Amino acid sequence: MTTVVRVPEELSARVPAEQRGPGLERDAVRLLVSRGTAVSHHAFAELPCLLRAGDLLVVNTSPTLAAAVDGRVGHARVVVHFSTRGDDGRWAVELREPDGHGTTRARAGTRAGSAVRLPGGGRLVLEEPLSASGERLWWARAGADTDVPGLLREHGRPIRYSYTERDQPLSVYQTVFALPSADGTGSAEMPSAARPFTARLVAELVSRGVQFAPITLHTGVSSAEVHEPPYAERFVVPEASARLINNVKAGDGRVVAVGTTAVRAVESAAGADGVVRAASGWTELVVTPERGVRVVDGLVTGLHEPEASHLLMLEAVAGRAAVDRSYEEALRGLYLWHEFGDVHLILPEEKPHAEHCSSN
Repeated sequence: MTTVVRVPEELSARVPAEQRGPGLERDAVRLLVSRGTAVSHHAFAELPCLLRAGDLLVVNTSPTLAAAVDGRVGHARVVVHFSTRGDDGRWAVELREPDGHGTTRARAGTRAGSAVRLPGGGRLVLEEPLSASGERLWWARAGADTDVPGLLREHGRPIRYSYTERDQPLSVYQTVFALPSADGTGSAEMPSAARPFTARLVAELVSRGVQFAPITLHTGVSSAEVHEPPYAERFVVPEASARLINNVKAGDGRVVAVGTTAVRAVESAAGADGVVRAASGWTELVVTPERGVRVVDGLVTGLHEPEASHLLMLEAVAGRAAVDRSYEEALRGLYLWHEFGDVHLILPEEKPHAEHCSSN
C-alpha cells in the first residue's frame, strides 16, 4: 500500500462543482496529471489537449440508483443501502445508522433473521453475510409484495455520507454516460470519475480524434469507514467495445479507463494474451500490483483515501513511486477528495506529444 498520509477533513468536497459559484459547470474541477513521478496541474476542461488523436476513453454507462431507503428494525430507525442484486433475486444490503448527515457509521449487532420494515409496507429479511470476513454487507430477501426497483424509484435517495453538506437530487449523481437499464439495476454509488465530463467536453474530445468505448459495471456500496477489497460486481464488455480496444492497442493510441470500475471491467474481459473479448456476468477480479494490468495504459480517477483498496489498482497502472508522488502533490496543492472532488489523470511515463495545455 502507498505511504499516503491521512486526508484532512477540510479537503472533502462537500458540494458538486457547479454549486460552488455562479456560472460553473461540472467540469469546474482541478486535474492533477502524472506521468511517472512527473506531475503537473491543470483544469479538467484542459483534458482534450492532454489526450491525443487515436486515444481511447473507456467509460462506464451504469446509471446511479436512488439506493438509500429509510427503514426500521424493531423500533430502531435505520438507513438501508441497496447494493447489488444477485442472480437469485436477493439483494446485498448494508444497514447504517441515520444521523441527519447522510450516514456516519454502519449499524452494529445485525443478525441473520433480522426483519427490516420499509416504506409502503415493504419488508426485507437478512439471511446471511455477504462474505465470511465480516458482517457489514448482508444478503437479504425482499418480501413477495416488495418490488425493490419500484421502492427505490418511489422512496429512495442517493447514498450520501456525512462529509457532504446536504442531500442532492439523483440527477446530480448521474454521469453524462449513464444509460437507464431495462431491469432497474444500476450502481449503488456513482461511477464518479466520469462526473466532471459534460456533453460539450465530450464533443470537443471527439472532434480531436479521441474515441469512446462504453462498458457497464454496476458498482456496489463502499462503506466510508471500512476499506474492503471490492466484492463481485456485474459487468458487460460489448463486442464492439472489445474490438475497438484491441484496435487501439494494436496501433499507437492509449487505452485510458475513466474510473476504477472501467479498469475492473476491461481487465476482467482480457485474456492472458492481453486481448479483450466480449464478456458479461460477475467479476471478482481485484487488480493489484502483483497481478498488474494487461490492457489499460492510463486512468482518469478521483482521489482515494489512504486505506482504499483502489490505490492498489493505481499502483498496478502507474507504480508505487508515481502514486506516492502524485498524492503528495495533491495534498500540497489542496485538491478536493471524494465523489464531488478533483480528478487525477494517470498517463504512461513518456515524452509529452505536442500538448498546448498550460500548467496551473
